[in-house]
Amino acid sequence: MLRNGENDFGIVTIVLHWTIALLVLGLMVVGFAMRRIELDPALQFSLYQRHKSLGFTALGLALLRAIWWLTERTPRPVPGLHPFEHAAARQTHRILILLGIITPLAGWAVASASTLNMPSLYFNIIVIPHLPLQQSDSAEAFWALTHALLAYVMLALVAIHIAAAIYHQFVRGEAVLIRMLRSGFRRSDAAPVEAGEASEAVAGRNDP
Repeated sequence: MLRNGENDFGIVTIVLHWTIALLVLGLMVVGFAMRRIELDPALQFSLYQRHKSLGFTALGLALLRAIWWLTERTPRPVPGLHPFEHAAARQTHRILILLGIITPLAGWAVASASTLNMPSLYFNIIVIPHLPLQQSDSAEAFWALTHALLAYVMLALVAIHIAAAIYHQFVRGEAVLIRMLRSGFRRSDAAPVEAGEASEAVAGRNDP
């Protein structure tokens, strides 16, 4: 199933979810590595270019993900999910989608405002033009701080998101994680619940 169903996520949603997650992880690792001042300048330049290439890729996929989220149906919450948990998950997903766009944009602004005026080489294939921003040390410092803060906020929310998914899946037995691992999930796949023990949470957006 390419598209989301009433109770399950489609292949497009699942692929976008995990691809962006892996890209964010890669960006964090490369971002920490390239800030080491003892690195060889040539290696550091290569890491910066790789970080920017991954960032542009993440930005493109995040924009696609946002469009897909706005236009595609959202499956119902899994059985047993309380309304406040559903609301918290919904807001977290919205913030993560927004951060997935503005964080790489802030990174693009760093490269654009830098007085070094170094080109952004997308995987050494094409040159990505700079944003029309003033180039100055103060502007670069502002965007660098903004980019770092947004990245740390995203990292914190991703950690909370992962912890919540593991908790619901393995502690409470709610198939929150499993339906983001495979398409075609149905409510019957969830852990059995005694009749009358749980009520369905309020329907609404509960995006991955």
